[in-house]
Amino acid sequence: MTSKGLLYGMGNPLLDMTAVVDEAYLQKYDLQPNNAILAEDKHRPIYDELLQNDNYKISYSPGGATQNTLRVAQWYLREPESTSFVGCIGQDTFGDKLKACMKKEDIRTSYLVDPEKPTGVCAVLITGGNRSLVTRLDAANEYKIAHLVLPATWSLVTDAKFYYIAGYFLTVSPDSMIEIGEHAVSTNKCFSMNLSAPFLSQFFKEPMKKVLPYCDIVFGNEDEARAFAKDFDLNTKDLHEIAKKVANMPKKNSKRSRIVIFTQGASPAVVFKDNQAKEYPVLPISAENIVDTNGAGDAFVGGFLAEYVLDKDIETCVTNGMHAAHMNLQVSGCSLPEHQ
Repeated sequence: MTSKGLLYGMGNPLLDMTAVVDEAYLQKYDLQPNNAILAEDKHRPIYDELLQNDNYKISYSPGGATQNTLRVAQWYLREPESTSFVGCIGQDTFGDKLKACMKKEDIRTSYLVDPEKPTGVCAVLITGGNRSLVTRLDAANEYKIAHLVLPATWSLVTDAKFYYIAGYFLTVSPDSMIEIGEHAVSTNKCFSMNLSAPFLSQFFKEPMKKVLPYCDIVFGNEDEARAFAKDFDLNTKDLHEIAKKVANMPKKNSKRSRIVIFTQGASPAVVFKDNQAKEYPVLPISAENIVDTNGAGDAFVGGFLAEYVLDKDIETCVTNGMHAAHMNLQVSGCSLPEHQ
């Protein structure tokens, strides 16, 4: 069976700027060591500071949650253009870098190119084994549904059978997410989303509430799950209970029950499927082998989906997700080894 075009992703294409900093640097900008935020005005100087100070040895890599997940899934699937990705970039060098990298990694893209705004960037600030993500969306924030419904872009949607969109896109184009969700429901295809960051359920609760009914799979980590439970009045902090309640929230496609997956760093992942929760332990890794936690969650989803789109059982999917996250923890950023 060919896997070409099987998995479609849409999100915020970013170029990651990764640098090792100290705790004082995070405090200077009021940042938390293991968090993800959108840059406010007070954070704007970070990007130039990193560029202008030779002490920060910056590494660049494609970033953005959905884009990372698609890259990992493609790495496992191997067949060229098994995955496709849509988002908005700028008409600049960073945008050209992203296009070239995605082409090299055999991912089909349909970027909306904004001539006015620069390509989005994410400062990945590493302190020990933690990372603080500060994202400046710029062009990524300019995606429009008019681009999605163009025949060339929409054909990527109709060709696919599985859809994955990180929750960050709720801040950009929830109407595009709903358009794809409607298609998924009407054709009985699988639509999945990630809770992505605690701030989303708080500040983008309404769009999240509109997109959730389309979701056949919901991913998240323990912090995002508990923030969601608080913001959606689920009245529990227990991950098993949260997963059950999220699984039983209103759903448009009654032909398949919702799967909910919450990762917890070094603790077991909680998977709620077919009305029961099960825990899956992570692959052991010593602290000295952890280079960077950035992208581990995205890698888990990519590894999971690479098996899920091939109709593998849930244990196989979760195991592959764990393998992808384990591999990712030992490198800087969401980078993948060359295939032998």
